[in-house]
Amino acid sequence: SQLCWNEYLTTRIEQNMVVNCTCPIAECRAQPTAAFIRSIVSSKEIIAKYEKALLRGYVECCSNLTWCTNPQGCDQILLKDGLGYGAACSKCSWISCFNCNFPEAHYPASCSHMSHMTCAKCNHGFCWRCLKPWRPTHKDYYNCSAMVSKAAWQEKRFQDYNERCTFHHHAREFARSLRNRVSSIREMPKIRTLIFVLDACKVLEQARKVLAYSCVYSYYNQDTESMDIVEQQTESLELHTNAL
Repeated sequence: SQLCWNEYLTTRIEQNMVVNCTCPIAECRAQPTAAFIRSIVSSKEIIAKYEKALLRGYVECCSNLTWCTNPQGCDQILLKDGLGYGAACSKCSWISCFNCNFPEAHYPASCSHMSHMTCAKCNHGFCWRCLKPWRPTHKDYYNCSAMVSKAAWQEKRFQDYNERCTFHHHAREFARSLRNRVSSIREMPKIRTLIFVLDACKVLEQARKVLAYSCVYSYYNQDTESMDIVEQQTESLELHTNAL
């Protein structure tokens, strides 16, 4: 009956299982059409949720489409094709990485750098994508007594870079918070000084972001020939950013 179908479809929609649902009769594999679902379900809220499920399923099936990865929330759909580094969401201006699961563009750190994560509490290394231990695991690494001194040096080195990276992320949040507070002042358009502060905060946010991911890049590329230049440029950027 229509009442049974309404209850069945409503339940499937609320459980986010409507896209591939079939007839409730076990022997029947027929799938209800969109027109049938709209004619059966009477609740506008449930239909709205169904429309979102259809859109979400379509985006997930298209390899060249993706959702904006802004952690603060954004429902914008982005087209991957033709978008290189630096392309921002047209709705919230968030810059996403289309090559890995990290939620933000992380230049100059590579995607492989961002995949290798380390717990700040126990220093356990793991892969961001699959959450499996990073090889060699910390247990294998510390089993050899000849590696103890090197392990201690590596741990100190990691702590130094991690502290620098964390500092820049916190400073970036401070710049964002300051920009939001200045933006809330109603008389802002009449005061040119505050407009300059807004622009300065935007520059600070971008600079702190680059400095944070530069720490990741430097941590994994100490032995490359170009690191002296990278460190010099990073130091110069940090001095100018601190001054600003």
